[in-house]
Amino acid sequence: MNGVLQISDTHFGTEQEPVAKALLELHRTTQPGVVVLSGDITQRARRSQFAAARDFIDRMAPLRLLTIPGNHDIPLFNPLARTLYPYANYSREFGMNLEPELETESLLILCLNTTRPARHKDGEVSDKQVARISAKLSRASANQLRIVVTHQPVHVIRDSDIANLLHGYEKAVRSWSAAGADIIMGGHIHLPYVRPLADRFPDLPRRVWSVQAGTAVSSRIREDQANSVNILRYPVARAGVCQVERWDFAADTARFTPGEVHELELER
Repeated sequence: MNGVLQISDTHFGTEQEPVAKALLELHRTTQPGVVVLSGDITQRARRSQFAAARDFIDRMAPLRLLTIPGNHDIPLFNPLARTLYPYANYSREFGMNLEPELETESLLILCLNTTRPARHKDGEVSDKQVARISAKLSRASANQLRIVVTHQPVHVIRDSDIANLLHGYEKAVRSWSAAGADIIMGGHIHLPYVRPLADRFPDLPRRVWSVQAGTAVSSRIREDQANSVNILRYPVARAGVCQVERWDFAADTARFTPGEVHELELER
């Protein structure tokens, strides 16, 4: 496996062409085996914005692609569309499956649709979703890196982001930890970080990591955070470790350059 590239919060409609071009080049040079697009693909869920996002992904031509919608991928200003067919524009370009999965000998990725048309921006995970993911995690092999993907975060590092936590996250984290999850991956708040979930849940039954991505190509950057993406590497020969690399866009060179690197110890 050549790695997993996590792209989040592209917000097409606010994309920056030099950053998008640099991300295509990063993908070409790193050749990840999997691309995960973890929500807020568009700014306002417009058909033209999804088409632009699809064109970008087609130029990237990833070997494997998993996508989930974010709250921005549901119409905001069209109440009828939001109620009756909230995912129509998303599905036109990215398919009807809102919760794709990937399983290989060394990797298990389980994606969740945490958007809810009845909510404005908040996300939610249902008891049914928690149970389904737990059952799949419990059947994973020791050789697999086990990743759960949500849009909204299950752990935040700033008090100002507490309101953005996924509704139902406490039950989900405890259940997925017990079932064998290694990483819960998300976006939504445009703030990249890697933290052990024991920071928020000191009594977890096993070690789980929170891996959050920044905004990949949008002009909607947060504070002093550059556009960024994550690359996860999981060499089978070192099954107890996953390396998470953050790649930041550097305006002076118009390229994505290596940022922080985290070596995650996995519990096996």
